[in-house]
Amino acid sequence: MPAAIAVLPQPPLLVPALSGDAAVETEGLREAVATAVAGLAAAADRWVVVGADPGGRRTVAPGTRGTFAGYGRDVPVALPGPAGPDEGAELPLPLLVAAWAAAPAGVGSVRGELVAPDTPVADCLALGVELAGEGVGLVVVGDGAAKHTAKAPGGFDGRAEAFDAVVAAAFDAGDPEALARLDPDGAAALWASGRAPWQVLAGAARGRAWTAAHRHTSMPYGVAYHVALWEPA
Repeated sequence: MPAAIAVLPQPPLLVPALSGDAAVETEGLREAVATAVAGLAAAADRWVVVGADPGGRRTVAPGTRGTFAGYGRDVPVALPGPAGPDEGAELPLPLLVAAWAAAPAGVGSVRGELVAPDTPVADCLALGVELAGEGVGLVVVGDGAAKHTAKAPGGFDGRAEAFDAVVAAAFDAGDPEALARLDPDGAAALWASGRAPWQVLAGAARGRAWTAAHRHTSMPYGVAYHVALWEPA
């Protein structure tokens, strides 16, 4: 089983150099991410990061470098590990965010495992079971619904509140089964990028009791950002 599990969102505005006027508004979110990352680093020196990317299923090696240049500023980052390939702006957003968050934690190795956003539930769960056998720290990156307000990226959808209430309750309770039951079509309609990664988490966390050692949810721009740290109960 994973040594511990951290759940992070993936807005580029987490990075102070990219946040501009949003720096103050997102300070609480940034602090929550730092707390979760510190807790995971205390539990494991090797991490696997799971995120969704349209490029589909693939592994990204420790040491791979990238940049946030595609999001407004050339802020270079690297997945911790021996010097690896430079993917530049092509390094997917979940791994850019994970690399940025991991930098101050001092972990020895971080590997990326990417899945397609529309990966079937059964395949997500199966990957989680596979990763669980490695005994590493698991970092799961993705956002909730992006349709909570009229000014949200996807506009307003009245189903967003109920969707993220279920997600938040699952993270509060350390309940992987609730995450496993998320509907892929409903999540896609709400632009929830975290659905597939969260269901990989569900597969990895099954069969063990978990305690939510840290929790945060906020929606500063109509997008739900969930942060959690699960530790073995």
